[in-house]
Amino acid sequence: MALEKKIRELKEKREKMLLGGGEEAIVKQKAMGKNTARERIMAILDAGTFNEYDMFVEHDARDFGMDKKNLPSDGVVIGTGTVHGNPVAVFAQDFTVAGGSLGLMHSRKITKIMDHALKMRIPLIGINDSGGARIQEGVNSLAGYGEIFFRNTISSGVIPQISVILGPCAGGAVYSPALTDFVFVVDNISKMFITGPEVIKTVLGEEITMEALGGARVHCETSGNAHFFSSSEEECFSQIKRLISFIPRNNEMKAAVAEAMPPDAGYDIEKIVPGDPTIPYDVREVIRAVADGSDFFEIQEMYARNMVIGFGRLGGRTVGFVANQPLEMAGVLDVDSSDKAARFIRYCDAFSIPLVTFVDLPGYLPGVDQEHAGVIRHGAKVLYAYSEATVPKLTVILRKAYGGGYIAMSSRHLRADFVFAWPTAEIAVMGPEGAANIIFRKEITSAANPEEMRRQKVDEYRDKFANPYVAASRGYVDAVIEPSETRRLLLHSLEVSENKDVQLPWKKHGIPPF
Repeated sequence: MALEKKIRELKEKREKMLLGGGEEAIVKQKAMGKNTARERIMAILDAGTFNEYDMFVEHDARDFGMDKKNLPSDGVVIGTGTVHGNPVAVFAQDFTVAGGSLGLMHSRKITKIMDHALKMRIPLIGINDSGGARIQEGVNSLAGYGEIFFRNTISSGVIPQISVILGPCAGGAVYSPALTDFVFVVDNISKMFITGPEVIKTVLGEEITMEALGGARVHCETSGNAHFFSSSEEECFSQIKRLISFIPRNNEMKAAVAEAMPPDAGYDIEKIVPGDPTIPYDVREVIRAVADGSDFFEIQEMYARNMVIGFGRLGGRTVGFVANQPLEMAGVLDVDSSDKAARFIRYCDAFSIPLVTFVDLPGYLPGVDQEHAGVIRHGAKVLYAYSEATVPKLTVILRKAYGGGYIAMSSRHLRADFVFAWPTAEIAVMGPEGAANIIFRKEITSAANPEEMRRQKVDEYRDKFANPYVAASRGYVDAVIEPSETRRLLLHSLEVSENKDVQLPWKKHGIPPF
C-alpha cells in the first residue's frame, strides 16, 4: 500500500508539472497559434519515444519575491527520444512559465542536455520560446547564457545542432541559435531581435513593428539568420524531420544510405539549359534532373537567391548541392551568396557529406556597394571553404565560368576531385563581350562599321577561348560531357571517391576570412 501511495503521489506531481504555467496560460499559448513545449517535442520525435529528465528541478532565486514563486520545471523541458529511429537530445522552453525566461537552473537544465548530446554524439534540437533573461536573477542569467554559448561552440562540427524559434528569442538569447547549424522559423510566430521596437523608439526615435524588425520573413529573406521558413508549427516539424533524414548523427559517422532511385522522368536535363548564354534558367531543375527521385531539400531558399544550396541523394548517398542560380543576378557571387555557400560547404565537410557543384556565373559582382561591403573578404570565404574541404568534391560547369568565379566554384585549382564540363561551358578570364572590347579595341574603333567589327571579334574570342576545350587541353577539366551523362558520371565519381583520404599539414586551426 505504501508503494501504491508513493506512485499515486508521483503521478499527481507529474500531472501538476505537465500543466506548466497552468490552464489559463496554456489557453493563451494556443490562442497565439503555439503548441506547448511538450507538445512540440512529441510532434518532432517518433511517437512514444520521448523521455523527460529534470521535471522537478526548481529555481533557487530568492530576491524580488522569487522565493514565493513556483515555476514548474523552471520553464524548460529537456529529454531524449528518436527521429526516424535515431536518437536525439532536445530541449524546449515553456513560455507558459514566466514567459520561458532563463534563470540559473533553467540554463543548467539546458546545458545538461547539451552535455549529454555531445557525450553521446547525437543531434541536439533546441526549441526557443522565451522573453529572455530572468531579470530577477541578475548576473546568474547572463552566466547561464554564456555556458550555453560555450557548449554551442564546442559542439560545432561534432554533432548537428538545430534551433527552432517558436516565439520570442530576444537579447543575448539570439546568439545560441546563431551558433548552431540550422535555424527554423514560423511565420507570425517567430521573433528574433537584439533590441525590441520599444528600445529602438526610445534610443533612435524610429517606429518599427515587431515583424519588420525580427519576424520570420526578415530573417529568411534579409538577414540570412534563418534557414527554413514555414507557415505553421506542423510544417516546421516536418521540415526538421526531413532535414534529420539527410544528415549523419555525428562527425564520425556518415549519413544513412537510402534506397537509390532514378530521377523523375519529367526532368529532361538536355532541355533545361538554353543554348543562348544570355537566357536564364532555374538551376534547381538541373539538380532535380540528377538527384535520386528528383528530391532536393533546399536550404535558405529565400536568402541570396543567386546561390542555391541544399541536400539531395545520388545512388542513395546524401550529397550537398551548391549551384549558381542564373535566374537571379545571372548567378554572380556577391557578399551574401558567398557567405551562404561557404557556411554550407564547411557544414558538409564537417559531417563527411560529398559536395556537388554546378557552375554558371559571370564572376563576382562588381560595384562600389559590393566593394565597400567587403566582397573581397566575403568572397574569399568560398575559396577558403572549398580549399579546406576534404570530402569528395565533384564539379560540373554548365555554361559561364569566368574569372575569379571560375576559380572559386570548386575548380581543379582548389582541389576538386572531378571536374566535368558541358559543351556549352565557357571558361575564360572574362566574358567574350568584355574581352573583345579590351583586346580588339583599336581594331573596333578604327573599323568602318565598329559595331559589326565588334560582333566579329566577340565571335572570334568565343570560338577560340570561351569554350571548355582550352581548359580540357590543360587537364583542368577531366572530361567534356554530354548533359545526359551527368548523373552517371556523378554516381561513378562518388563511388570512386568513397574512401578518399587527404592528409593536410598539422595546425591548431586555420584563420578563415570571417
